[in-house]
Amino acid sequence: MKYSMLIFLFIFFSCGNKKDILLPKSNVTLVKDIQDHSPIYIFFKINGKDTVADVNRKNSIITTNWILNIDKRLPLRLVILEVMKLQQKKREEKAHKNEAALNYYSYADSIGKNMAFIPFTEVYYKMGKPKSGTIVFFNKNNEIWVNDLAVKRAYFNAFFKNVKINSDTIRFAFDANMSYGMYIQNKILMESLEKQSDSIEEFIY
Repeated sequence: MKYSMLIFLFIFFSCGNKKDILLPKSNVTLVKDIQDHSPIYIFFKINGKDTVADVNRKNSIITTNWILNIDKRLPLRLVILEVMKLQQKKREEKAHKNEAALNYYSYADSIGKNMAFIPFTEVYYKMGKPKSGTIVFFNKNNEIWVNDLAVKRAYFNAFFKNVKINSDTIRFAFDANMSYGMYIQNKILMESLEKQSDSIEEFIY
């Protein structure tokens, strides 16, 4: 099904549900159209003094592509815990498993004025610091460190083209306290590197 960002948000929020989601934004589209999909929503919620990731997966069908629509204001540490639960449920499904059904994060392409998506089916999340390899760390201050070397965002991809590093030894790590919106910006930046691997580990700490 093809749909624009505005139609997608209007349909959801016109169904009597007062909740809203502020999607991350970017100026590029990695994936534009997804067929046969189910939406999952993770809302930003305040409960007293605590921030809560409020998950709604009522309309998800295990055999379809899953699109995760997540509020950009949520801290990554809360989001990833919920994402890991969803991944586990789908990976462990036996009776109705569909190997072709993938998982995507949604975001808004502010230039193209459309919904866009990032696949993450083969990403395996780990809570903790990697113990070996070349560690690419994205911190909550929007800085990037490759081991002990600071790398400017504008030269990120050029850095890896010019420095000979075995892609199998790269470990991507993220500050657990960064916002989910910032995480998606970083995912888009490093997309070309992750495409070089069939299975990716990402560390959150």
